Amino acid sequence: MSTPKTVTVALTGASGLPFGLSLIDRLLAAGVRVWVLYSQAAQVVARQEMDLTLPSRPAEFKQWLLERNAVAPEQVEVFGREEWFAPVASGSNPADAMVICPCSMGTLAAVATGMSDNLIERAADVSIKEGRKLVLVPRETPLSVIHLENMLKLARLGVVILPPVPAFYTHPRTIDDIIDFIVSRILDQLGVPNQLIPRWGDPVQE
Repeated sequence: MSTPKTVTVALTGASGLPFGLSLIDRLLAAGVRVWVLYSQAAQVVARQEMDLTLPSRPAEFKQWLLERNAVAPEQVEVFGREEWFAPVASGSNPADAMVICPCSMGTLAAVATGMSDNLIERAADVSIKEGRKLVLVPRETPLSVIHLENMLKLARLGVVILPPVPAFYTHPRTIDDIIDFIVSRILDQLGVPNQLIPRWGDPVQE
């Protein structure tokens, strides 16, 4: 699997926003161009989970990411939820891959039924129809039959369903260790080399 040149990362209103922001940081650090989409609910979650106020305007959010990661302006772009002229809205110019992290059950259901009512849903629809890698990181528990049926429908279409379930064979000591584990598994699915965690069978660093 070759490393993707461009990855779309969408942040929705499910719990687990630290996973999504860390994923963006790691992709940028790996030299991948990142197109960021985010919902209003994601801003609410950022305040509740991280005491973080995400800029409401895409241009301000882009500047925040540039300052946070110290990368070239052309390496990151942020689009509004109704920005229908964004590249991700068309199959003629899709990203190489897309990740919705965290993925709310509402977004998952919309993707499963092809709703495309906002740019996140449309970008996911484009990824599916164009045969591009799509990874969903759903954060909900317990899961209802509706949730499971939607996941199964998408999995049968080739969508990767990657719940943020931590492992403990890596001996995590901090929340960041747990975040790194999930982000590493997402990067693996995208074909982005990383050394965030010890691999199974490798010695654990003490």
